[in-house]
Amino acid sequence: MMEFFHLMAAPFAACLVLTGIHAYLGLHVIERQVIFVDLALAQIAALGATVGFLFGFGLHHHANYLFALGFTFLGAVIFAVTRLKEEKIPHEAIIGVVYAVAAAASILVLSRAAEGGEELKSLLVGHLLLVGWPEVGKVAVIYGGIGFLHWLFRRQLLFISQNPRQAFEKGLRVRWWDLFFYITFGCVVTSSVEMAGVLLVFSFLIVPSICGVLLAQGIGRRLTVGWAVGVLTSVAGIVASYFWDLPTGATIVCAFGLALLLVSIGRAVSAPP
Repeated sequence: MMEFFHLMAAPFAACLVLTGIHAYLGLHVIERQVIFVDLALAQIAALGATVGFLFGFGLHHHANYLFALGFTFLGAVIFAVTRLKEEKIPHEAIIGVVYAVAAAASILVLSRAAEGGEELKSLLVGHLLLVGWPEVGKVAVIYGGIGFLHWLFRRQLLFISQNPRQAFEKGLRVRWWDLFFYITFGCVVTSSVEMAGVLLVFSFLIVPSICGVLLAQGIGRRLTVGWAVGVLTSVAGIVASYFWDLPTGATIVCAFGLALLLVSIGRAVSAPP
């Protein structure tokens, strides 16, 4: 048992940090109806990392992180300027195209590298099991700062997420606030992808938030539910991966899928006829 705590303490702490920020951002994503924006930004960050890798920097080198961050900021600009008051084309469609292009471009870039397949796998599943306390501390500081900024401007950000048409009509600078949202979102995603991979980051963002929407009303209660689901699912996934000798990141992703299934069934059973 001591070996379990020694090996899994840092990965579990990383999951707590990921849950804290992603469950909150996921509520914005659901309100904005841009479910795949996290996946798209994560893939853009992965594309930046692959470009840095092609230039000779390791996936976890500081310079490679800057490549990923720069690409993510470019994605944030694209998503901000394509948000229109009257949308003939759903914003989600643009996000989907950006994701597909970024994913294909990552494959093309890695095809020029000798170890491209292994690097692509690393980008998808991350290195959660090998994460150390210094890395957990670094992302906790980054997420804490971004969380504080979102708390300061919570009224504007929530109003735009929940009532975009009214925000435009009231003269709010929606695109500038969108740029702020997507840039801070991109900072979170870039750090998360480096540590946990694209698939796990998407799961931390979407599943707790969906569970919150299914089980509670109001932002505060939904956030509380999302945090609880994220923590409990992380515990279940980490325990299962250790005792069944499974890949940690992939196991937690599957645990999130099972959690969402159970919550959905419980919601359907308890709903009035």
